[in-house]
Amino acid sequence: MTTSDPTPPRKSREKPPWLKVRLPGSDRYHDIKKRARELNLSTVCEEARCPNIGECWGGGTATFMVMGDTCTRGCRFCAVKTAKRPAPLDPNEPAHTAAAIAEMQLDYVVITSVDRDDLPDQGANHFAAVIREVRLAAPKTKIEVLIPDFRRDYSLLARIVEAAPEVIAQNLETVERLTAYVRDAKAGYRQSLDVLAEVKRQNPSMLTKSSLMVGVGETPDEMHAAMADLRAAGVDFLTIGQYLQPTPKHIPVEAFVHPDQFAAYEALGLSLGFAYVASGPLVRSSYKAGEFFIARYIEGQHGVMRNDRPADGARP
Repeated sequence: MTTSDPTPPRKSREKPPWLKVRLPGSDRYHDIKKRARELNLSTVCEEARCPNIGECWGGGTATFMVMGDTCTRGCRFCAVKTAKRPAPLDPNEPAHTAAAIAEMQLDYVVITSVDRDDLPDQGANHFAAVIREVRLAAPKTKIEVLIPDFRRDYSLLARIVEAAPEVIAQNLETVERLTAYVRDAKAGYRQSLDVLAEVKRQNPSMLTKSSLMVGVGETPDEMHAAMADLRAAGVDFLTIGQYLQPTPKHIPVEAFVHPDQFAAYEALGLSLGFAYVASGPLVRSSYKAGEFFIARYIEGQHGVMRNDRPADGARP
């Protein structure tokens, strides 16, 4: 099946109007930023230079990044710092992360991490400890985790599954043909799919999620194939968003994809059987409106909430 783009891709490096966002500045935004600094916490919102940081932090939603702020991988799209041997893990980080989440009284939180290939357990025990601490400090908070692939070591993956977050995510990021161009050599298209499928094998009731970005040279047919592969791995939720080049050192934007094409991808994803597809120019793997849907889904609300779309054209 081919999904045609009704509007040709924009080759200009100038951002189109649908990617314009307000600068952050609300009191809630500054409160979250201040508290994260006091507890020596990293947020992926800042590290990944997310365009939604003002909206999400202003609305009381934040995504925490554990295991430090330096990754052992160097994906060509990612703004997070890299090093072969980052600093040792902070033993206080699980408790501090849990304390911050409890203070913010969040209904739904996303916890992600850098890759720590340098550690014997790749950080799996530390990540699981964060989940357990959050569960103790904020028992009503729903937990989504965006995890490393653990290089297909399923005994390490089991430690995350056993910690019992509500949702486990592993991002496919891009189509198969572009994986070697976009992602670090230690990552892999099939590796991510295998990890997502293994989560379901270990716990068939666990909800899983993944993310794709567009604008890096993919075709609609390739996006269809990637979505079909994710469904074959049993993935429940999918987010699709526009890649934005964080610095001149990162891979360039090949196209600014029109919102109509994002709507076509959403329709395609739903037809393939995803329970929910968040598809829009400003959508990221962690996104407030999408998390709202998933929280409701977990509580037993099924179907697509088409009345909850933001007014700025970015689909939830």
